[in-house]
Amino acid sequence: MASVVHAQPGSGARFDWGLTGAAELGRVCAVLVVVDVLSFTTAVEVAVARGMRVHPFPWGEQAADYAVRVGAVAAVGRRQTSAEHPWSLSPAALGSAPLVADLVLPSPNGSAISAAASATGRPVVAACLRNARAVGHWLLRHGYGGTDAPVGVVAAGERWPDGTLRPSVEDQLGAASVLDAISGVPGGLSVEAAVALAALASTPDIPAAVRGCVSGRELIEAGFAGDVEVAVQRDVSTVVPVLRQGVFSAG
Repeated sequence: MASVVHAQPGSGARFDWGLTGAAELGRVCAVLVVVDVLSFTTAVEVAVARGMRVHPFPWGEQAADYAVRVGAVAAVGRRQTSAEHPWSLSPAALGSAPLVADLVLPSPNGSAISAAASATGRPVVAACLRNARAVGHWLLRHGYGGTDAPVGVVAAGERWPDGTLRPSVEDQLGAASVLDAISGVPGGLSVEAAVALAALASTPDIPAAVRGCVSGRELIEAGFAGDVEVAVQRDVSTVVPVLRQGVFSAG
């Protein structure tokens, strides 16, 4: 069992990594902010901005069955799209795909974290570089950030082949961008949040860093440079996707 100190008590904004970190912060924080820049939360922002409702779902073949049960369309892997089924985790593709009312969007990191966090009953917000400032404003406007209503910011990270967490540059920078927007919260930042925020000061060109990091290069080399270019746009959106009752819609 985790120690109480693992939840970073006494601060208004806290930071952790991955599914386990989200579970720990979810026990005590009033709201969770999930950051998965490449590409889940960027895809959520794009879809919700177009008026879609997004259902997060853990990565796996069961997503299609779940979509049938809830009357939604299931997104597929980037390489499984077709002219008849263009919906995938690709933010670039979702920007031009036909509109659907409800989209099931599976991913192994951000979506799995969001789906698990929804069980807490607390609001879960999808943040990325595109809407970090808007998310910060939304949190402050709703009174989050005091020690009695702390914010938990979770960088999703990636996975090593053995399934363990691989902390990722793009998600640390995305989380730091949210923390920057709420750095003046009355409860202050935890040490972990302050250290995460420091990444911004040492990264003069955020888009270049995301393009050049492992995850960015992986997508670019796989032929999905357009997804990276959508993801590196900073503060171009005022949309704040909030997960309530298992569905992301505009907050």
